[in-house]
Amino acid sequence: MTFAVVVFPGSNCDHDSYHAVRHVLGHDARFVWHKEASLGNADVVILPGGFSHGDYLRTGAIARFSPVMKAVADFAAAGGPVLGICNGFQILLEAGLLPGAMLRNRDVRFHCEHVGVRVEQTDTPFTARCRQGRVLNIPIAHGEGNYYAPPEVLETLERERRVIFRYATADGRVGPEANPNGSLNNIAGICNEGRNVVGLMPHPERACEPMLGSTDGLLLFESVVDALTAGALGGGR
Repeated sequence: MTFAVVVFPGSNCDHDSYHAVRHVLGHDARFVWHKEASLGNADVVILPGGFSHGDYLRTGAIARFSPVMKAVADFAAAGGPVLGICNGFQILLEAGLLPGAMLRNRDVRFHCEHVGVRVEQTDTPFTARCRQGRVLNIPIAHGEGNYYAPPEVLETLERERRVIFRYATADGRVGPEANPNGSLNNIAGICNEGRNVVGLMPHPERACEPMLGSTDGLLLFESVVDALTAGALGGGR
């Protein structure tokens, strides 16, 4: 199974994602430079975290125009699993592959800490191994992770069960005390209508080994491997 890790100028979590997939999970991974027009033989696509193009204009606003994003959009349209992590989530929003936008954190500070992330839905390729309601211990590292969407979009996301992750306390309570950035409805991650494109602000690739303080993030990568092995997804080669 091959994971394509897309690299933009300013990406700084691409090697983290590559390490998690290749050295921890034991699957093939390759870097795909943003100017490439093809994803090659990818079975899964990861848009990693970082500061693509220096976050000029807005986070992800320039990266959305990279040639590789047409290939990513085509891959997603064919049902291929796409995971956007932090800046990758922001890029998916700017590219229109997911709805909404990111604002500056409520306190206008950069947050780098472990947070509780409650799994809301398990019927996506990246959450199939999770138990609904489980709180994962995963780190965040962002200054603009305050998720916003107009009321009608937010209502659609909730009605269609497309809110996949929420910030929560260790015992699963959702409220202001568990919200690190002011995100509406404590949203930490969402999916598209087809449920094969998932974006989240927390960094699962940084929670895949005991020495990092948590292995909860590995569940997302193991889930997509299970989904592909079961033949439940389109896209791919």
